Amino acid sequence: MADAEAGGESGGRDRDTEGRARNARPRDGLGRPLPYGAEGVERQPEGVVRSPAETVAEAQALLDAGKPFHAHEVFEDAWKSGPDAERELWRGLAQIAVGLTHSARGNVTGGPRLLRRGAAAVTAWSGQGRSLPYGLDLPALAGWAQDLAGRVERTAAPVDAAAEAPRLTPAAPATPRPPLPPPPAAP
Repeated sequence: MADAEAGGESGGRDRDTEGRARNARPRDGLGRPLPYGAEGVERQPEGVVRSPAETVAEAQALLDAGKPFHAHEVFEDAWKSGPDAERELWRGLAQIAVGLTHSARGNVTGGPRLLRRGAAAVTAWSGQGRSLPYGLDLPALAGWAQDLAGRVERTAAPVDAAAEAPRLTPAAPATPRPPLPPPPAAP
């Protein structure tokens, strides 16, 4: 049992100090398990209660960093700890993030399926007159997910998770550029 508790391969399950099952295997940036002893990326802590604003900000930072699996875990925390009335919203967002994860892994069946499932969930949620909860642009996000699902199916190729990261909130208006200086006077 000591091997299993330490994340070994004794055939037992990895367990925390209270005996709850957990997976201690290292993971890559897309959440794929690596062999024991391999160097992985830092895992998202589980069960963290965040405010909705903190959830959105942390998930966006993870998406921008090309870590949609980790963003999915942030949304999953909100889904499990938030009010019952918001469970479908956070679950839909988690499905979109894990759909991007699978699309980046090259899963051209599961990725689009999860993207569409998440898009349907946030569309249903926004259809109740709540299209911009916590600043989230749900109609735009659903459109992005549907578009990416179609592109993944058409190309049958993995996507770059960071390059494809969606904007969860409406993009800030572009900062106006200062006017160009006048051309130099002719000699």
